[in-house]
Amino acid sequence: MRILVTGGAGFVGTNVASHFASEGHQVVVLDNLSRRGVAANRDWLLRHHPSIEFIEGDIRDPQAVARVVRGADRVFHLAAQVAVTTSVTDPQSDFEINLTGTFNMLEALRQHAPRATFFFTSTNKVYGGLEDLNVVRQGERYAFETQPEGVSEERVLDFHSPYGCSKGAADQYVRDYARIYGLKTVVFRMSCIYGPHQCGNEDQGWVAHFAREALAGGGLSIFGDGRQVRDILYVQDLVRAFAAAAEASDVTAGQIYNIGGGPENAISLLELISELEEITGRTIRTTFQDWRPGDQRIYVTNVSRAYREFGWRPEISKRAGLRQLVEFLRAGSEAAASVSG
Repeated sequence: MRILVTGGAGFVGTNVASHFASEGHQVVVLDNLSRRGVAANRDWLLRHHPSIEFIEGDIRDPQAVARVVRGADRVFHLAAQVAVTTSVTDPQSDFEINLTGTFNMLEALRQHAPRATFFFTSTNKVYGGLEDLNVVRQGERYAFETQPEGVSEERVLDFHSPYGCSKGAADQYVRDYARIYGLKTVVFRMSCIYGPHQCGNEDQGWVAHFAREALAGGGLSIFGDGRQVRDILYVQDLVRAFAAAAEASDVTAGQIYNIGGGPENAISLLELISELEEITGRTIRTTFQDWRPGDQRIYVTNVSRAYREFGWRPEISKRAGLRQLVEFLRAGSEAAASVSG
């Protein structure tokens, strides 16, 4: 099977490409290497999976996209501008990457690989700030007053921030290309994914960012009061979701699924800091700043539809996942120290 992964040198893309290459599929990675750290991911992929074909290219280039889409059996469209803060400071680039880039992918799919299964990674930001849901404080976290299972796909769309608009509009284009052109497209509206190969910073990939700072003995800036909650999902669970949904494409084609850690893996920033302090044995210094625009006090994913329709639910607990992430980062730091020494 020929599998194309756009943004395949990014965090999720590296894990997806590695998984399918390990299963013996022909994997093609398209990435423009614009994000800091992804060149190291590319090198890791090619070192561990020499069969992977890497192409340096940009989804904003329709000709480049058409060349790589042709002949694909599955397409994982993961290339994106991924930070809300960046979208606020540079909305035009955010629009061009997330919306125009996705449109280019869909048109290439329609013209050159209409039978391929196409996955698009959307975001919980398409639901906006969730201001109508009552939020209560429970110790070191916020909680929904009346939604114990989290936010479902029935939630009304309410794009907030340029990032939310660009990903949300792309999300709807992907869905509509299934309805209008009969393409086998699937949308995953994802919560916070974390794990190995994540180039996290305080704007995006915050779990990895927190873990790196914990290991380095650095400090953290918290935007808000630290009680905001997300349901975190270990990346290997996400890869399993992709694989399961692809195998059930007769059911999943044309559908949208909320994908995250669910209520069992919900955690506040303050709780995450405590977990990391316990895992690393280090104290993490924290300072607090104003809330950022569009930052939800709480978002927890209702994953019941994914379980009903293609049998997927998270298996890796937040504690186990955080320990695996810290072990990966610690091993990388030790390897770098050994080389420099």
